[in-house]
Amino acid sequence: MATWAEFETAAPALAARVKERFDAHKHKTLATIRRDGGPRISGTEVEFAGGELWIGSMWRAVKALDLQRDPRFAIHSGTEDPEGDWPGEAKIAGVAEEVPGDGSSHRFRLDLREASVVGLNPERTKLWIDVWTVDGGLRRIER
Repeated sequence: MATWAEFETAAPALAARVKERFDAHKHKTLATIRRDGGPRISGTEVEFAGGELWIGSMWRAVKALDLQRDPRFAIHSGTEDPEGDWPGEAKIAGVAEEVPGDGSSHRFRLDLREASVVGLNPERTKLWIDVWTVDGGLRRIER
């Protein structure tokens, strides 16, 4: 796994695009795993600080309880209608580590396993998916 700073060092252009898409909208969609193994979707915000990526949660919220039980997550940036000048969207996935606090909220540092940006090629005829993974590095998928 990698910190945000390690991802920026490994794939600086992609990291800048991911951050730009995440900064474009305040609210993101967080996927966690429920106690029964099913998926859960929750709203969240992210913070880039000190070379790390962070999320918070209200005290004892189900998304925080999910992450305490199973720290795997995926987060999807806000998105816009793909008509016109679509800027694409970004996704990250990895493992959350709770940082002890004062007991009034939860704070999680996010370690990344993968990050991607989905966009269109210059001709706007195909999807370009630029993906970085800890094990595989950077690659482009065209569909």
